[in-house]
Amino acid sequence: MIAAEPLLAVDISAGYPARPGVLRDVRFEIFPGEILGLIGRSGSGKSTIAFAIPRLLELRGGMVRGTLRFAGRDLMAASQAELRRLRGKEVAIVLQSPISALNPVLRLETQLREVWRAHRAEPWREGREHARALMGRMGLPSDEEFLRRYPRQLSLGQAQRVVIAMAVLHRPKLLIADEPTSALDPATGAEIMELFRQVNRDSATAILYVSHDLASVASLCHRVAVVHEGTVAGWGSPQEILATAAAGVPEGTPCGAPSAPGYLSAATAVSSVTGSGMISPPTPPITPAV
Repeated sequence: MIAAEPLLAVDISAGYPARPGVLRDVRFEIFPGEILGLIGRSGSGKSTIAFAIPRLLELRGGMVRGTLRFAGRDLMAASQAELRRLRGKEVAIVLQSPISALNPVLRLETQLREVWRAHRAEPWREGREHARALMGRMGLPSDEEFLRRYPRQLSLGQAQRVVIAMAVLHRPKLLIADEPTSALDPATGAEIMELFRQVNRDSATAILYVSHDLASVASLCHRVAVVHEGTVAGWGSPQEILATAAAGVPEGTPCGAPSAPGYLSAATAVSSVTGSGMISPPTPPITPAV
């Protein structure tokens, strides 16, 4: 059954005092339970979009104008108090560097407790059991010894799993993942991708997945938007984007080799899609992928 109303509708431009026009008339929608991929070259504006949606860009000195509608609410008209209640509870974000996302001087349990108390009135003893069960689903130990660790005592993969656990602790409607695997080795990155599939499948959480890696976007997402020079330059299903990008790859080039001249990267997708006329968003997905 196709969702009648989008969960998120974006129509914005954004920039900074010294860099106006970083985003120009960016328009897209995300439907409940959908995984939408944003792919583009470095510097194309992908991360600016990710920070603009929960109104975090302004906290970094940026300016956003236009329309942001989330779950029937106008986020551009929301007060800071309303945004604080929204962030972490209904809209959560997972960043590229898990170590920098965690407080280096606080134990893991302390950080989980703070995330719980930010949006729940129930005592931590209830939240603790929920958090421990969630850590187990993330493929992490949930015993006392692990919860007493500091972030510096974790591997990068463990740290990113902890960050994801914190992000989904309140079962948000939308999870924004900004280059969440770029700091990880390929094997760990593949495991993190599977966690996003699990979160989407188990909780029907919509995901905005931002990446420069076309292969990972194509394997995870229901639809893909190509970002080029601060605007959405093309749309398509993963299969359409891959086929369009592959059409510009020299015959015999291994598509999985990042060092190859025709590697199916963001650069390949942008070069191919922007010249293809693929600019109309397709029908939203019928059901989330399993």
